[in-house]
Amino acid sequence: MRSIVWSNNCLTLLNQTLLPTRLEYIECHDWQRVAEAIRRLEVRGAPAIGAAAAFALVLGAGELTELAMPEFKEKVTQIASVLRQTRPTAVNLFWAIGRMLTVLDQMAGNTDTNAAITALEQAAIAIAEKDRAVNEKMAVHGASLFTKPTAVLTHCNAGALATVAIGTALGVVCKAWEQGNITQVFADETRPLLQGARLTAWELMQAGIPVTLITDNMAGWVMKNNMVQAVIVGADRIALNGDVANKIGTYSVAVLAKEHGIPFYVAAPSSTFDFTINSGADIPIEERCATEVTSLGGNCVAPQGVNVFNPAFDVTPNNLVAAIITEYGILRTPYSQAISQLVKQCK
Repeated sequence: MRSIVWSNNCLTLLNQTLLPTRLEYIECHDWQRVAEAIRRLEVRGAPAIGAAAAFALVLGAGELTELAMPEFKEKVTQIASVLRQTRPTAVNLFWAIGRMLTVLDQMAGNTDTNAAITALEQAAIAIAEKDRAVNEKMAVHGASLFTKPTAVLTHCNAGALATVAIGTALGVVCKAWEQGNITQVFADETRPLLQGARLTAWELMQAGIPVTLITDNMAGWVMKNNMVQAVIVGADRIALNGDVANKIGTYSVAVLAKEHGIPFYVAAPSSTFDFTINSGADIPIEERCATEVTSLGGNCVAPQGVNVFNPAFDVTPNNLVAAIITEYGILRTPYSQAISQLVKQCK
């Protein structure tokens, strides 16, 4: 299963808003369609968003071949600015765009826009391939945390659908399952958009891994009855002190895990770390439209005109996180020191 495919100047995306009832792909021939797909959550998951944005810049650059290099760079930079605004919390988006613009800056003195487009395409492909390799490394490191048969709980979707390859949190789960150390996965439905119900449950069933779907407000009772022994989730942005932004509801799961003495693990590539912010208080939280909360499947489930608060993410403080799994290994508290070391490894 691949959520993103680049071929012949076309970015093909698996439309995640239609799962699990319809398996449909979107062919994006221009950057605007990719931006729209990111906004609509047709493509989602921090690593997948980053890769999609990189290819969007390639598509955008391909429309500018008639321009001289100074104007070409200016227009590509403007496209990058629009893409940055599609999802403000997922830092992989900004990381990938930054990598692409750096490649463009390195073309200084070169007047051949076709050469610049080729360089940008190579950079986007490299971002996607790096995500694939990083997923595999994280899976190996994360699986080492599971040394005996364990039932785990996860929130939202951090699998192949959220990345270019096997996923972050679910990549770890798949590897530990192969090693005989995962007995089953409890998947929170993840309201209001039900990524756990629509995506994670579907993805695990495709992989043949036993999965039990629960509503978000059942997680505490599942833990209380010792039905899970660990929690593992992905992330959209991680601060220097180890505070973790992830899909709304993650913080509640972390609090419950702490109360029940269950380790709460986060799996995220180094590109999900924001080395420019000190704590979760500095992470911008995207707020989405009210209809996501007031309707379900196109049917209204709330009084018309009711006030709605709909943040897409929350922040889990570092003291609730047992370990952060990265491609460089497993980080543990004190996170400020561990992440400072990670900064050096990323250079």
